[in-house]
Amino acid sequence: MLNWITDTISSLGYVGIGLLMFLENLFPPIPSELIMPLAGFTVARGQMQFIPAIAAGVLGTVIGALPWYYAGKILGTERLQQLADKYGKWISISSKDITKADRWFERHGGKAVFVCRLVPGVRTLISLPAGISGMHLVPFLLYSTLGTLLWVGLLTYLGYVLGDNYELVDEYLAPVSKIVVVTLLIAFILWVIRKNMRRYS
Repeated sequence: MLNWITDTISSLGYVGIGLLMFLENLFPPIPSELIMPLAGFTVARGQMQFIPAIAAGVLGTVIGALPWYYAGKILGTERLQQLADKYGKWISISSKDITKADRWFERHGGKAVFVCRLVPGVRTLISLPAGISGMHLVPFLLYSTLGTLLWVGLLTYLGYVLGDNYELVDEYLAPVSKIVVVTLLIAFILWVIRKNMRRYS
């Protein structure tokens, strides 16, 4: 993975950064925690400029968020409610739960998109509920861009500062991503258990 990322950035430059960050949003196992620090290291070596590198990463990320956003748009709340009523009983999700989640996202959607863009493990996934809830494209792009700018800027700066040791960024942040995903999974399982206990009590 590292060799492929390195070769892509070396051969394609800023376009390579944008392409990798685009793919990272479609296929989360490709880590931004490795792409942008490598870009920062390349900047430190004088082979790239700092601002264009960040701009390429932000652009690739925001464009990469759109397929998930439009997938959510196509699925939509009504379709999701139908699926929940039909199959949701297996995981204790009903159309009412979908409606509650949709209302919550209407109130906090912008903040949710912004904050989740800074959280490893969920930064890609937030585009899906944004689309499902019908969040307008302009605010979605605005909050996505702001959150992504902070995230990409931080990773690039860390790579610039760490130099040859830029891989340490991924080494320390990769476990964080796993912890976040596992925590969310456990929280969901506990929520399902509690709903089932209330139903049969």
